[in-house]
Amino acid sequence: MSITKRIDAITLIPPTHMKTVVPFPRSVKIELTGRCNYRCSFCALAVREKQPTKDMDLGFFKRITREMRDSGVEEIGVFFIGESFLCPELLVDAVRWLKREVAMPYVFLTSNASLADTKTVAALCLAGLDSLKWSVNSSTEADFVRVMKVKGALFHQALRNIRDANTVRNHLHARTSLYASSIQYDGEQQAKMEAFLDEFVRPFVDEHYWLPLYSMGSFATAREEALGYRPTAGNQGRLGALRAPLPCWSAFTEGHVTSSGKLSACCFDASGTWAMADLHETPFSEAWNSVAFQELRRRHLEKDVSGTACEKCAAYGG
Repeated sequence: MSITKRIDAITLIPPTHMKTVVPFPRSVKIELTGRCNYRCSFCALAVREKQPTKDMDLGFFKRITREMRDSGVEEIGVFFIGESFLCPELLVDAVRWLKREVAMPYVFLTSNASLADTKTVAALCLAGLDSLKWSVNSSTEADFVRVMKVKGALFHQALRNIRDANTVRNHLHARTSLYASSIQYDGEQQAKMEAFLDEFVRPFVDEHYWLPLYSMGSFATAREEALGYRPTAGNQGRLGALRAPLPCWSAFTEGHVTSSGKLSACCFDASGTWAMADLHETPFSEAWNSVAFQELRRRHLEKDVSGTACEKCAAYGG
């Protein structure tokens, strides 16, 4: 199955999930680390005043993913907001555990590529990683520095790593699929991105797709000022299969776990604002339909999230 079909299957809320108590999700993203080496203008991570100093404990990761698999979860993303290549040993151990011990059918990862060295990529391929997707959102070093707010050398390092990952994957005859996604811009900037991707990215991945500029969980005003145009409301999925902002699929069809162990209702939750339960204290099987989660889903189904943490994010496109 292509990555876009997988994404579309998660972002479409089926009739069975249009209620406050919903079946367990097929997919869960777990933040192994809350740290990131980028400070992207379009990312919810920018709201964090301080980066977390602790990554997720492997023992805790093993416990919650065993619970998730027992509940019927079929896909685990070994990332959420942070950059997982900042903790390479934990990342590889997590993938190896999921594929060899839990028999998770599909394990995926998204990265900015700048730290994806060939040694770690090879280890991930050998561990059984099913999907490795690159987030590529600048066509020039100058634009990269302006938007990602880090040194330009990382722009070139990321491109080398994207190319080298394809070489490693092919050399190992690994089944790991390589993908890339990009935010779709306007006019001349978009034309430059197309040419850039054709030369430096698309030849080294199996599929590329476009994303809208998200409001990232109600932080849209700052994003508009930084990037120059208006983001979409909520998380409407990918371009070509956009979903309505309310009810938001993130609260119904996919789980999201922060590095501190909180189960969140929002796929952009870098601050813990949307925490529905603490998985250190509550089993996943109970947390997924916690009282807080049920109440938030009820408001989404009523298409009235005023007074909730979702208010500004969902209303931004109105």
